[in-house]
Amino acid sequence: MNVDPGNHVVKLCAQGIEEEMKGNTSLALGLYQKAWTIRTNDYESCIAAHYMARLQADPVNMLKWNMEALHFADKVTDGSVTLFYPSLYLNVAKSMEDTGNFSEAGKYYRLGAAQLDILPADRLGDITRDAIKRGLDRIGAQTAR
Repeated sequence: MNVDPGNHVVKLCAQGIEEEMKGNTSLALGLYQKAWTIRTNDYESCIAAHYMARLQADPVNMLKWNMEALHFADKVTDGSVTLFYPSLYLNVAKSMEDTGNFSEAGKYYRLGAAQLDILPADRLGDITRDAIKRGLDRIGAQTAR
């Protein structure tokens, strides 16, 4: 992925992840909120919104932030977020599923599945592939009822 580790928003989000891993979710959310506040372009907005979505307790708010991340990704034209799309679609799909919108969830899971071939053969790629497959399986079972 084209993530610039020197970018000020990326640094804040990386610090947020470290705090999440320690169980300091309030501190992590504060770092993500700061990243959102200081963002200066669509790339940074995509990243900050993605991390804002992570710690939303309310599924509707999580969906809002995931849609924001996707919205800003769609505005980036230099290819720097291309590898983000399977994960962005996965997150939107899961949020749609969690809010009970199974039709839209299926749409976004399928969009993510259509782009899985761009993911590298690494741990994160494997996790994303598996999560999309499981989501499609759940949606299939849900819509068959």
